[in-house]
Parts: sequence; C-alpha cells; structure tokens
Amino acid sequence: MTPLRIVIVDDHRVVARSLQSYLESFADLKVVGIAVSGEELLAQLAAWKPEIVIQDLMLPGGIDGIETTRRVRECAPNVRVIALTASMDEARMTGVIRAGAAGYVRKDADPEILLAAVRAVARGKLFIDPSVAGRFAPVADELTRREVEVLRLLVEGLSNKEIANALEIGDETVKTHVTNVLGKLHADNCAQAVAQALKRGLVD
Repeated sequence: MTPLRIVIVDDHRVVARSLQSYLESFADLKVVGIAVSGEELLAQLAAWKPEIVIQDLMLPGGIDGIETTRRVRECAPNVRVIALTASMDEARMTGVIRAGAAGYVRKDADPEILLAAVRAVARGKLFIDPSVAGRFAPVADELTRREVEVLRLLVEGLSNKEIANALEIGDETVKTHVTNVLGKLHADNCAQAVAQALKRGLVD
C-alpha cells in the first residue's frame, strides 16, 4: 500500500513535529513536508506533491490559512486541505470551507478526530469536527467533495452541461451528483438547493 502523502503547515514546530510523529505511527500515512507559512507551502507544493495538507488557519506572513487554502485549491485541485485550528470564530470556520477545505478540526480535539478527518477526506468526504459541526449545516459532513464542487457551480448559475465541462465529467455523472445534492439538502429543485446552500453557509 502506498502511504498517503501529507504536508503539515504550522509555525509552531513542536506542534508540527508532534503531529508528524502521531500520523507516521500509522503505516498508511507519510508526512512529506512541514511548512511554517502559506507562502512556504505554495512554494514547495509541486516538489512535495501531497495528497492532504493539514494547516493552521492562523499563519504568519502575508496570507492566512483561508487564502492559502484558496490558492492550493486553484493550483492543485486534487489536494485536500484540512484546517486544524484553535479558533472558534465562525467566520473563519465557514470561510475556510468556502475556500475549498475538505476538513475542519479543532486543535484541542482528540488525536483520533484528526485521524478520522484524514481518512474521510482521503475518501473524498467533507469532515467537520463533531464539537463544532452544529455551527455548520447538518448535512455538511454528508456531502462528498465532488458534490460540494457541483453545489458551488450551481450557485454560480451554471447548467448541468456547463458543470460537466467545468469539472470534465459526463452529463449523466453531473445529474447523479445534482440528484444526491438535492436529496441531502432536502430540496425539490436546484433553486431550493442554492437557497439552502447560501442560508447554511455551505458556499458563497
């Protein structure tokens, strides 16, 4: 089994090294890089080739964790980002999910929660720390990564055909994702799904 390639972004080296030791105690996980800022992560992204990035939201330098997440998703769409933070600020929580993060975990969570997040996002799921999940839509942790992407494009007003072209997937696949999104948001049509997504803060 090829281990999952993980990068940790945290300016507290003790925290970063502790996370590395914990994660690498599992044979299927490998930390391939540690960065202290968003700028360093972006500079090393191509060299490290991570599948998952675990990053603090409060980063030194010119860009914070939310902007870092947005840029990672733009230049490496297949990389999944997990926000690991002590912040309970709701704007930051929703902001990083809107920026494209696949997971959100509190720093005071049990290590098993972070492990569960890593496993979940590796399978394409969206994972929210149970201790803060109530601040998000109840369905947030049920939507797959692709369903969130489809939902964002629906909010932008794209048709199924346009979504298929944007995500480079088939029309029937888009229809399946849309059907799943409608069901999980308890919406009868796309307009209701968009309204629910905006109301619950799942997308801008």
